[in-house]
Amino acid sequence: MGIDIDAIVDELTLDEKIRCIHGAVDPAGKATGYLPGVDHIDIPPLALVDGPLGVRANGERATAFPASVALAASWRPPLARRFGRALARETAAYGQDVILAPGVNIVRTPQGGRNFEYYSEDPHLTKRTAIATIDGIESEDVAATVKHYVANNQETNRYDVSAEVSERALREIYLPAFRAAVEEADVTSVMTAYNRVNGIPMSDHEYLVSDVLKDEWGFDGFVVSDWWGTRSTVEAARAGLDVEMPGIRVEEFVPDEVDVEDLPEAMPPLPDVPALFGDPLREAVESGELDEAVIDDKVKRVLRSMASIGCFDEQPEGELDTPTHRELARDIATEGAVLLQNNGTLPLGDVDSLAVIGPNADTAKLGGGGSSEVSPFVQTSPVEGLAVRDVNVTFERGVPPVTEPRLFSNAADEDVPETSIDDAVDAAAEADCAVVVVQDDAAEFEDREDLTLPGQQDDLVEAVAEVADRTIVVLRTSGPVTMPWLDLVDAVLETWYAGQADGEALADLLFGDAEPGGRLPITFGCAADDYPTSDDAAFPGVDDEARYDEGIFVGYRYFDEHGIIPKFPFGHGLSYTSFAYGQPSMTRSEDGLAVAVPVENTGDRHGQAVVQVYAQKTAAPISTPERELVGFEVTSLDEGEQTSLTVSVNRSDFEYYDEGSGWKVATGKNSLFVGRSSRDIVAKVNVSIAEGR
Repeated sequence: MGIDIDAIVDELTLDEKIRCIHGAVDPAGKATGYLPGVDHIDIPPLALVDGPLGVRANGERATAFPASVALAASWRPPLARRFGRALARETAAYGQDVILAPGVNIVRTPQGGRNFEYYSEDPHLTKRTAIATIDGIESEDVAATVKHYVANNQETNRYDVSAEVSERALREIYLPAFRAAVEEADVTSVMTAYNRVNGIPMSDHEYLVSDVLKDEWGFDGFVVSDWWGTRSTVEAARAGLDVEMPGIRVEEFVPDEVDVEDLPEAMPPLPDVPALFGDPLREAVESGELDEAVIDDKVKRVLRSMASIGCFDEQPEGELDTPTHRELARDIATEGAVLLQNNGTLPLGDVDSLAVIGPNADTAKLGGGGSSEVSPFVQTSPVEGLAVRDVNVTFERGVPPVTEPRLFSNAADEDVPETSIDDAVDAAAEADCAVVVVQDDAAEFEDREDLTLPGQQDDLVEAVAEVADRTIVVLRTSGPVTMPWLDLVDAVLETWYAGQADGEALADLLFGDAEPGGRLPITFGCAADDYPTSDDAAFPGVDDEARYDEGIFVGYRYFDEHGIIPKFPFGHGLSYTSFAYGQPSMTRSEDGLAVAVPVENTGDRHGQAVVQVYAQKTAAPISTPERELVGFEVTSLDEGEQTSLTVSVNRSDFEYYDEGSGWKVATGKNSLFVGRSSRDIVAKVNVSIAEGR
């Protein structure tokens, strides 16, 4: 169906135009954000709904997929594409047009409250995962919204803090995933962040929104504010913000079943304004302060986006909580699980009894608190998942439950039996193996205070490990935690926030029905002081400014630059089998290089290998990281099977950003490293990059 956008806009009054670019109350009560449309010229409503761990339609249920960090930990873009399609189909099932996902902010500080919603500390892994997810979403005629643009790396003081960041760090670290979402995935919508960048609120940031996003990258979709994130009327309109959300007061936004007075104490007060793009915008146009052509461009962007996903045609029906989606949730949970340590205990073989221990081991870890909360139709806890196996399971909490932060549902008070570490120790001593399930409590609105596990969980692990014949620790965390008990236990498995299939996936992994296919997308340091944000000026900031003085040295780049030994490096993950890598060979193409890496499964069972390729821009005239991820491929091989994986490396992967003249290629002698992780390098290839093509 051909839509003449210009003709439609010409028919609209000023009030109707403004109706198209600021939110209103959804009469169905399901949407997170809602544009009401204009009936007399057949502009339909546009409904936006929360993600990215699943669909959060108000008062409804959906498939609760694992956290985004778990998806990235799979290092499998095809899996991300499958996830995107499923997410879109569940969005459509509730009559929603736009899913507010994915989140692609870089994990800068390990304490970040929303790290579980993001992918990685590395821009290449982030953009590869994001591109695939967006492709999957938009293939189903649902719009994706990439967020939060840009440098939204902390929750503390998130409405006011200014990320004081260099142009080079923006270009090389914080912007690449957004750029790829626009230029490679053709994303429909971009959401601005709450924070300021170099003193300017993102809703008002003309340079980053108009000059970079729209003009330089050619973004032709619409830019939407984060909810109550619009800071001005005329300035934001001129800067390039197209749609203000939600356009209604907090009392109108919060679902009926949630008492506003019961919202988490950590949640900062939200601005009590109905719409800066409502009457104030109309008055600015009528007074001549703002040209109506600015409004026309915004409306055209919205209508063009609606047409691109078929809003003017018959809407897709979608599907909800299907067997395929349940299986996918389980697949992501196993593919994203990372085996950090194993002395041969896993997979479990000859065991008749398990002591499953942990304060929350009888509940599935669905996610963190905040807008990403999902209420599933079904869920399986670790206790339930292991109990259905042919093994005797005893459950003890050991310590009081860790509070699950929830924003959109008020958890009913439950009587929790008294807990005892002694009872947990007794159960562990009597079982063939102890499985200790521990977790953190990350949430939107607040950053973690430190990297220790909440409560007495560390004491619990140590006490159990002292008596158990074998001890397996299952980490359900948003990122790195301190592990003072690491040398006392036999295996450590990171399952992140595994979603509704938590228990089923854990049983698959422990008993070897599935391979823990994940590799770390975040460096696990020994302490918070290992990271570039250990100083107050860097995080959470001083006088409303967080200084990004580390520049491009974020994550493993920082560890390498400062010679810090991580507990577990970026890209790390063990297998239930073993792999041998042969000497890589290299061929050139017009756009770059193809690195062929022979891989052989030298173990005694099927397994997965992730071949990682890092670049060293030795020829660059400025300081560059020791290694930067530029490519990766995943393979599954049977016992004794061999293959050759080809990893493509582009000429642009040898670029660096010069703040005086823009992007430059490091021409001359450089290096490529092939590794199992950023620190486990198995081969080096010298590369000479010529000037020009």
